[in-house]
Amino acid sequence: MKLNVIGRQMNVFEETKQQIAKKIAKLDKFFPVEGEATVTLSRKHGASRVEITINAAGTLYRSEQDADDFREAIDRCVTIIERQIRKNKTRLARRLRETIPEDDFFAPEDEDQELVIRTKEFVFKPMSVEEAILQMNLLGHSFFVFRDDSDEKGRVCVVYARRDGDYGLIVPQDE
Repeated sequence: MKLNVIGRQMNVFEETKQQIAKKIAKLDKFFPVEGEATVTLSRKHGASRVEITINAAGTLYRSEQDADDFREAIDRCVTIIERQIRKNKTRLARRLRETIPEDDFFAPEDEDQELVIRTKEFVFKPMSVEEAILQMNLLGHSFFVFRDDSDEKGRVCVVYARRDGDYGLIVPQDE
């Protein structure tokens, strides 16, 4: 797996990079195609934060953890990503259109659960980003889908509340 290690406002030692590579290599068994992992390390208020994002065959896996040291945070992140893969193995197998490793890698726990999807329909009213944020907050949701009135193409966008208290905007990119 291709690995990219980033240190936010800090230098990452070669020994740490090797430890990260060893931990991430454990996930290679789940991916029949070459994947790309981005690991971001940072320190905030005395806590070590690790963010791992893996892109394999167009599917993204992400985990972010805080801990007393980077080793513990990396272990937690890898465990969470493994759990994501195990939980979604059937859907992932269909999506990758290749075989995922045999069941000895996966726990059979969630196979009998049905996926329940709630469908909700509504009209997209053209509005500004600020108005969409206001609507999201009034509804008490963590995201809001709207049609951007400042965009000449009238694209459907998403605003969302970030953990740090700020807001994010997702805008579709033309291919």
